[in-house]
Amino acid sequence: MRDLVLPGGTAVVTGAAGGIGAALTHGLARRGSHLVLLDRDAERLAAVAAAVRAAHPDLRVDTHVVDLADADDTARIAEVVRTAHPRIRLLVNNAGVALGGRFDQVTLAEFGWVIDVNFRAVVQLTHALLPALKADPGSHLVTVSSLFGLIAPAGQAAYAASKFAVRGFTEALRHELVDDGIGVTCVHPGGIRTGIAAAARVGSGVDPDEYEAGRRQFEKLLTIDPADAAEKIIEGARRRRGRVLVGWSATVPDLLARLLPASYGRLLALGARRAARRRSAAAPGA
Repeated sequence: MRDLVLPGGTAVVTGAAGGIGAALTHGLARRGSHLVLLDRDAERLAAVAAAVRAAHPDLRVDTHVVDLADADDTARIAEVVRTAHPRIRLLVNNAGVALGGRFDQVTLAEFGWVIDVNFRAVVQLTHALLPALKADPGSHLVTVSSLFGLIAPAGQAAYAASKFAVRGFTEALRHELVDDGIGVTCVHPGGIRTGIAAAARVGSGVDPDEYEAGRRQFEKLLTIDPADAAEKIIEGARRRRGRVLVGWSATVPDLLARLLPASYGRLLALGARRAARRRSAAAPGA
């Protein structure tokens, strides 16, 4: 399959108001892509679009505010996008949410919210926009899974379930769409410096202080600039890579899961206990 040609094509990006999505938006604009940007944050989405329009006045930039947790709202926006853009060169399913807590600490409604945004919306948008991808020869589909689509640590049951589902869905589509000339890439970002951890919901049964301590420790791993991640993702799609791992915090766990598929959890738990001891030793009065 030839490399993806971005200039002059239309790219649809979800979760475009911040983080990796905003960085992807700017990276695609620099490569000459017309843009259709989706997000639930109207104000930040408008700011991203305005910056792109100012830097690239020759490009068409459309924005749509949508709550991907709402299947009806997702269907409405998908129809609007498909009608306005019958040919789509690139679809990037990037939007995602997080939920902290073990399975017995979250409600089914909280669990379902993560599945709706991270997986059901990916399936729904891809299904709705697939005819537009097929109408543009040489198009490409990108889905953003996660580090937790490679490993599934304790306390991430909902998020890992959604991201493993994205991974499986994407791998099947890669095999199904090859005869249509559509490339498919699954992305597994590691520690990207975005706001997803800070914006994560906390399960109803989770102790807030315990969760906050864990969140602060986890955020120390978020060191990769979203712009760097976006460049790697775009280049991976352009070169038709089937899988893109971003950062050592994705490549190392991927190797760990391959070598110790049933027992890597012990090493993760050991690392968490050591981190907890370091926090305790560093606490005032320790």
